[in-house]
Amino acid sequence: MDSQSRRPTLVPLLTARHKALLLSWARQHYNWTVDDWKHVAWSDESRFQLYRTYARQDNATSHASRVATKWLQEHSSDFRHFHWPLKSPNMNIIEDIRDALLHAVENRSQPPRTPMDLWTVLKDEWCELPPRYLQTLVESMPHRVAALLCVRGGPTRY
Repeated sequence: MDSQSRRPTLVPLLTARHKALLLSWARQHYNWTVDDWKHVAWSDESRFQLYRTYARQDNATSHASRVATKWLQEHSSDFRHFHWPLKSPNMNIIEDIRDALLHAVENRSQPPRTPMDLWTVLKDEWCELPPRYLQTLVESMPHRVAALLCVRGGPTRY
């Protein structure tokens, strides 16, 4: 008997309300072109730790913190705020970039030993991300939105 073990795909728990919001968001952005997506300033908050790493998801409580809210108010004239629906990490390409940074840090022959080392390594790895990789992620956005529509707001392969 040939058996293989696989790690299950982790998907956010989506209620009917979450799915409805995701579906509505996908409908609003279905006609966006790659050029439209190029004008999005992608962001998210992630926490990287020595010896253990995890990240915060989109629309986490920290994104509504007083500091973040104050910064957004002070810089509101610089850009238009882009609303991401709750439970939508598969729609934000920053999640893919965060994963790439995690793998790069974990695969180093000399792992960072101090918080300053980790910060330096993350900045170095950020600068090493190939522009074509970032372009490919942006170009995937119309496909991500279409996939979200196909599953009516449910989990996608992204």
